[in-house]
Amino acid sequence: MTILKTRPLSRRQFISGGVAMSAAMAAQAALPNWMPRLAFAPYQQAARGDVLVSIFLRGGADTLNMIVPHGEDAYYAARPQLAIARPDDASSTLKALDLDGFFGLHPALAPLQSVFQSGGMMAVHNTGSPHETRSHFEAMDFMERGTPDDYSLATGWIGRHLATLNSGNDSPLRAVGWGASMQASLRGSISPVVLQSIIDYHLAGDTAGAARMMESLGSLYALETDSLSASAQATNAAVALLAQVGYQNYRPTNGAQYPESEFGMALRQTAALVRAEVGLEAACIDHGGWDTHVNQGGAEGQQARLMGDLAAGLAAFHADMGDTMSRVTVVVMSEFGRRVQENGGRGTDHGHGGAMLLMNGALNGTPVTARWVGLQTDVLDRGEDLPITIDYRDVLTEVLAMRLGNASAGQVFPNYTAAGVGLFRV
Repeated sequence: MTILKTRPLSRRQFISGGVAMSAAMAAQAALPNWMPRLAFAPYQQAARGDVLVSIFLRGGADTLNMIVPHGEDAYYAARPQLAIARPDDASSTLKALDLDGFFGLHPALAPLQSVFQSGGMMAVHNTGSPHETRSHFEAMDFMERGTPDDYSLATGWIGRHLATLNSGNDSPLRAVGWGASMQASLRGSISPVVLQSIIDYHLAGDTAGAARMMESLGSLYALETDSLSASAQATNAAVALLAQVGYQNYRPTNGAQYPESEFGMALRQTAALVRAEVGLEAACIDHGGWDTHVNQGGAEGQQARLMGDLAAGLAAFHADMGDTMSRVTVVVMSEFGRRVQENGGRGTDHGHGGAMLLMNGALNGTPVTARWVGLQTDVLDRGEDLPITIDYRDVLTEVLAMRLGNASAGQVFPNYTAAGVGLFRV
């Protein structure tokens, strides 16, 4: 797929362009469905700071059952069927894995326990976007823009970060998005044209297929002048660079084993790009399926399987990166959390506050950061949701300033003054 802005076409141009686009679409359809698609941005200015890996749990993840407040009696009162048993519950085989005496990990996140214990991961609880919508689309859009309740900026927060960071990086792989389409957080001046599924042929070793795809794209670009020509050149440069990475021969280090899922493959390919030092500064990965209204499950079930894939992928990435985690920051977020009270369908409904996850080599060593006010009805947002006591932009501002080398948070998150959270060692 190509997202383009073009002038009106003549009938002859439309027909020839349609042939090229049909070839591209047919080629994309032939790709294996497990292979993540790549959306990449053309030239801009290697990262002064960390490589950012932004992971979005789409659907509104129930982070109360991920980072479990096992020290909170009200949690168990609100979730008689879905609550995760306390770490000292002798009657349960699957129970929360204690982190700090009050919070614990869902048992499906067990692969990450040692990473938390070693200081390589942190959860930030009671966080989220202040906009109160319960719409997935609206909540994701505002969060990825970084401007809650404000549509005045069409760009995304990562796009603005890259535009304001004069890193001197002219790599065509400065920003990468894994998914069916470009993530809204990447929108900005660095990506006027987005192409997907071009490089998969190279990753599969089918260079002839790649050549045919590029020829088809060349025909399409010939319909326009300078802007599309520049995009075509950037695309060719990215494809050539990715071909040199030799992903098909990439071998993870330190015994890392990525899950054979779209999420696992996206992380594996991100690791390959980081290790190849091709100028990657930001990678976005989607992990969907978190809208668990019915039969969510507690220690086992639908959400536990999602968390198992998430944990396996992140644990493999952490092991694979090894010492390189000192210059990689992973941020995991979702558009909103779920309501505190379980519903009648053994699931949870759209809520507000939730939790974010961070992975980095310079975290302050605290497994969970929260301004916890409890789960009693009188302190809940609208009497039913986990309240937000840490704005997600506070978290991202510290990531920008302390790990990504960007002191222009005011341009990334305009009209917002961030409060300090203290997530990293100074």
